[in-house]
Amino acid sequence: MRFARSSRAMQIGVCLAGLVPATGMAVDPPTKAPNFGTVANTRHNLTQSFLGTGAGWMSLSRNDYGEVCVYCHTPHAASGRTQAPLWNRTQRETTYTTYDALGTTSLSQAVSQPGANSLTCLSCHDGTTAIDSVINMPGPRRYDAGQETGQSNSFLDSWSPGPGDTPFGGHGSLDNSPSGLSQFGACQSCHSINGDQHDPSTMAAFDIFNIATDLRNDHPVGVRFPTDNPDYRSGTTDRGAVRFFDGDGDARPDPDEVRFYDTGDGFEVECASCHDPHGVPSDGAGSTFNPAFLRVANSESNLCLSCHVK
Repeated sequence: MRFARSSRAMQIGVCLAGLVPATGMAVDPPTKAPNFGTVANTRHNLTQSFLGTGAGWMSLSRNDYGEVCVYCHTPHAASGRTQAPLWNRTQRETTYTTYDALGTTSLSQAVSQPGANSLTCLSCHDGTTAIDSVINMPGPRRYDAGQETGQSNSFLDSWSPGPGDTPFGGHGSLDNSPSGLSQFGACQSCHSINGDQHDPSTMAAFDIFNIATDLRNDHPVGVRFPTDNPDYRSGTTDRGAVRFFDGDGDARPDPDEVRFYDTGDGFEVECASCHDPHGVPSDGAGSTFNPAFLRVANSESNLCLSCHVK
């Protein structure tokens, strides 16, 4: 992520009139994404193609690869991180401060560092890596194995989508090291909650998406899900390394079902326990996705009550 060249560019608005789901439900603010149908209509579409001709403003702060999926995935295995499907993002070796560091007496379960189903999310949301830092850029001979665990600005700045196109070349304008980015977070370099670049009438305060590496003020990632504890729901189903609440009884973890992952330390809460990065329809096919990519919308604490009895 780099500094935007113009604060005005960050405030360009694009009318989404007519972009409503089949059910007629309104677009959920503050995102300008229509937020229904596919991930291409969500803010996880980093090409911003749902903005039509206005998508170019984000090219001020990232390579536009022109493909929705490539910011996370590649059709051919690009890295050794086999726990994530065809993973294509840089994933730094980072140690996170976890919930147990609070010293709270309410925590009865073991806590470990985030597993694969959190690290994939944190590769963007911990603010230490550019959002376009991938291992395998689209096209032939655009692969760098070193990108698996580190960000090469020269590699990213070599991107040019076609003949005559000029690559952005801005990665080197910002210190992209974890120590450099820790001053404000990679995302905050463009989405400032105090500066011109953040317009609260058209976009959310981006600090809520910049989780950073201290996870103590977030839901306890890495906490083992308890068994035989009356404060937690029972009746989970196991399928391989996933334990889930099988609401429809089909013996498989569906996108709208909360789950826990075992990556070697027992079944634990991870980011993907409650969030699906592709979006989950709130009311069947064609409806808007649950807010914040939640598997279960938290109206009347329904998400919390998926696991907690009280």
